[in-house]
Amino acid sequence: MTDRKLIWRLSLVVGVTCLAWCGLGVRLAALHLGSNERLKERVRRIRHYEKQILVGRGLIYDAENMCLAGTLKTKDIIVDPKRILDQGRMQAVASALTRVLDLKPGHAMKKINRPTRRFEYLERYVHADEFERLARMNLPGVIMRDSTARYYPHESMLCHVIGFSNLEGNGCAGVELKMDRYLRGQPGQRISQRDGRGREIYSQRLLGVEPRKGCNVYLTINMNVQYLVEKALLAAVNEHNAKGAWAVVQEVKTGRILAMASLPQYDPNIYRKSHEDEMLNRVIGYTYEPGSTMKAAVFAAAFNEGVISEHTVFNCEYGTWYYRGRPLRDYHPYGNLSAADVLKKSSNIGTAKIALLLGPARLERYLRDFGMGRRCGIDLPGEEAGILWPHRKWDSLMITRIPIGHSIAVTSLQMVCMYSAIANDGYLMKPLLVDRVVNDQGERVYQGESEVVARPIGLETSRMMRRLLGRVTEDGGTARRARVDGYDVAGKTGTSEKIIDGRYARHANIASFAGFLPAGNPEIAILVVVDEPHKFHTGGRVAAPVFQEIAAQLVQCLTIPPEGRDSVVFSEGEQLTRSDAETPIFEVQ
Repeated sequence: MTDRKLIWRLSLVVGVTCLAWCGLGVRLAALHLGSNERLKERVRRIRHYEKQILVGRGLIYDAENMCLAGTLKTKDIIVDPKRILDQGRMQAVASALTRVLDLKPGHAMKKINRPTRRFEYLERYVHADEFERLARMNLPGVIMRDSTARYYPHESMLCHVIGFSNLEGNGCAGVELKMDRYLRGQPGQRISQRDGRGREIYSQRLLGVEPRKGCNVYLTINMNVQYLVEKALLAAVNEHNAKGAWAVVQEVKTGRILAMASLPQYDPNIYRKSHEDEMLNRVIGYTYEPGSTMKAAVFAAAFNEGVISEHTVFNCEYGTWYYRGRPLRDYHPYGNLSAADVLKKSSNIGTAKIALLLGPARLERYLRDFGMGRRCGIDLPGEEAGILWPHRKWDSLMITRIPIGHSIAVTSLQMVCMYSAIANDGYLMKPLLVDRVVNDQGERVYQGESEVVARPIGLETSRMMRRLLGRVTEDGGTARRARVDGYDVAGKTGTSEKIIDGRYARHANIASFAGFLPAGNPEIAILVVVDEPHKFHTGGRVAAPVFQEIAAQLVQCLTIPPEGRDSVVFSEGEQLTRSDAETPIFEVQ
C-alpha cells in the first residue's frame, strides 16, 4: 500500500514536471516562432530611452550690456498620487509641500487625492532654494523635473519694451515676441535604449541632437536714461494725479531709441496678475489727437513750399475767427502776429490760415512724408498707424482743424520721429530699437542700421524751424518751463481734449511737449505726454516741466555739450526787426 502511494506521488510529480516543461517549451516556441507584436512593443517601451536637453532663451541686453531678461534653471514639481495614497502618506506629503512651496491651503491635498492618477503637476518653475529643500526631504511620490523660467531683474522697468514670455517659453509681448525667432533657441534630444538600471546604452543611440542656445539681443535702450525718464514720469503722475504718462527719447541723427516709458506699468515676472490696461505700450499702441505739437509740421511745410516767410503777418482776429460758419478760438487773444510769433504764441487761428495757403493736397502730402497715417516700423509688436484721412475725404473744416492737431490721430512715436526729422536737416529716420543679435558663437546674425525713410523738408527749412521752435521756450513763448540752463531748447507744447462717448470732454485732456536740444545742433529729441492731468491741463504747465527735468539730466548723463558734438551751429539769420506796418498782412476768408 505504501509503495502504491509512493508510486502515485512520484507519477504525479513527474507528470506535473513534464507538463510544466511542455508548457515552458510551448511558450518558448511561441516566443521564438510567433509574431508577439504586443509583447515586443512592451519590451521596446521599457527599453526606450528619450531625453530632451533643455536650453534657455537668449538674453536681452541694453546698449551698455546690462542684462534685461535672463533665464533661470528651475524645477517642475510633479506628484504621483497613486503611490502616495498607497503608502498612506497623503497628509504628511501634502503638509510638507504646502509649507516648502508656500501653496494655498488644500491645493496639494487636492492634487494628491486622485487615486487613479500617476502624474500631476503640482507647481512649475520652482526656484533653486525651494527644490533643494524638497530634495533633502526625500518625499515619496514627489518628482522634480528640470525646467527653465524667464526672469526680468529690473521688474517693471522697461516692461513695455522687453515684454514677456509665457510658461511654454514663447515670446508674448514686446521684444520677446518680436525677436522670438532669435531668442527661442533649439533644445537638444537623445533617443536610445536603456539597460536594466535605466542607464543609456550609448552604442544603441539612434539620435543625438545637441542643444542650440538662443541668440542674445542687444537694444539701443540706455537703462540710465530709461531710469531718469520713468522717475520723472512717475513724479508727474503723482503731482498731477494723472491717469497715465509716457515718453520717448530718440537720437536725432541715427533714429536710435534711448528710452521708451509708459505708465501704468506691470511686472513681467508676474504678468498673469497684471491688468490688460497696464500692458499697453502707450508710446506705440495708443493714438490721440496731438493738439498744437502738430503745428510744427504745418509751418515746416509752408516754409518749405515758400508760401510764407517768418515775417509774414497774419490777423489772429483777437481770439475768435469764424470759418465756414464755425468758430475757431485761441487760448489767448492776439491781433496781428508774424508767422514766427504765430508759432511762438501757438495761435490756432494763425496756423489755420497758413494751412489754407498750403491747401489740402500739399498739407496731406507733407504730413504723410513726416510719417503720419502709417506705422514707423519699429521692432515692437502692436504699433498703431494712426489716422490721417485722404484729403479727398476731408470735410470743409478739416483743413483748419488738422493743422492744430484735431481730426487726426497719431502715436507718440510718430510725433518724436517728426520732430527728429525737423531737427535732422529734414531727414526722417526709421526708429531703431534692436542694435544687433548675436548667437552663442559670438557671430552677428542681425545688425540694425540707421535708415532714412524720407526727407520732407530741406536744409534751410530745417534750420529755420530749429531757430523758430527755439523761440517757443523763450520769454513770451508757451514752453518757458522746458528751458534747460546752458542749452538752447527747441520744441512745441500741445494740449487737446479727449473724445469720450463721441464728444470732446473738457475735463479730460492730454498735455504734451515735443522738443529737441541743443537747438542749433540737435542731439536728442524727447516727447512727453501726460494723460488726464488734474488742476492744470496745458502742455506748457504739465508736460514741459517733465521735459525739462528729463533733458537737464540727460545732457549730463550722455555728456552732450551745449553746442552739440559734430556739426557747425547754423547762423542765427535775420532777426525780426520789421514792424507789422512794413509787412503785408495775409487775410484768409
